[in-house]
Amino acid sequence: MSGSSEPTSRAVPRPGTQTIAGVVWMIVTGLCFVAVTASVKMVGDDVPAAQAAFLRYALGAVFLLPMIPALRAAHFTPRILKLSGLRGLVHALGVICWFYAMTRIPIAEVTAMNYLNPVYVTVLAVLVLGERISVRRAMAIAFALAGAMVILRPGFRDLDPGHIAMLFTAGFFAVGYIVTKILADEVPAAVVVFLLSVTVPVLLSPIAFVVWVPVGWEDLGWLFVTAVFATAGHFTMTLAFRVAPLTVTQPVTFLQLVWATLLGALVFAEPVDLFVVIGGAMIIASVSYIALREAQLRRRVDAAGSTPGYGAAGAAHAREQGDVRDTPGN
Repeated sequence: MSGSSEPTSRAVPRPGTQTIAGVVWMIVTGLCFVAVTASVKMVGDDVPAAQAAFLRYALGAVFLLPMIPALRAAHFTPRILKLSGLRGLVHALGVICWFYAMTRIPIAEVTAMNYLNPVYVTVLAVLVLGERISVRRAMAIAFALAGAMVILRPGFRDLDPGHIAMLFTAGFFAVGYIVTKILADEVPAAVVVFLLSVTVPVLLSPIAFVVWVPVGWEDLGWLFVTAVFATAGHFTMTLAFRVAPLTVTQPVTFLQLVWATLLGALVFAEPVDLFVVIGGAMIIASVSYIALREAQLRRRVDAAGSTPGYGAAGAAHAREQGDVRDTPGN
């Protein structure tokens, strides 16, 4: 009896263990993405933004090799190719703006403004995908935009072109996320990642070659480090989402802003701006609320669909009555 029960207890991970694992993976994710910004900062303006972005993806091509089997098994339609091209275009533009912003403004400001991406995605989901939004979620979006204004403080200081570039960065990436959602329903995730990693350098190459400058081995090394940590960050983030709910992983993302602020101050001698910390915290609080609200509403859908006598029709009725009307991505 005791011999048969022991393997069973080992096979089922405890919820507390999964929660801790999710937090740990999300902490590692934040460190990876801070390392990405730091490595780009080390390159600085020695390499033009378009060329640096191109080299980052070209050097990271080695990570695409494990995805080739999934690519061979996929069926490509003209619609998928067009959507992939659109996603590659907006992502390429976003990457150029992000690399440019990194050469102009402190790491903490880049990190804080990058949190606007989910807010833009929610707005685009309403405008493009026709999803409905609740009053509370609209208020959360307004709170996040107020946080962005706290960071930028227009009228109280001179705005750098890097700030404008980050606003465009968040917008371009948001459009890319919406297209990714559409593609994810039609092709495997590995194929989506592969197509993005191929189309972006192809689209960047004409601009990169126009502004091309000789690149030293040190800059190439830092750009390869960028590719390594970017890939690792997306991988560990996937692991975090797999083992723990958003209610656990989302608030941990605030640590990324803390580390970025410390890195900027200690390594790059960037002054700590209290307004950036406050505005970033406002944006993160808004994004966390949106993520937590989505998780709650999705659980309602699952419960409605699995309740005897309720079923899929009942779940659909719940959507119509407002139980899940403000859930983006359904």
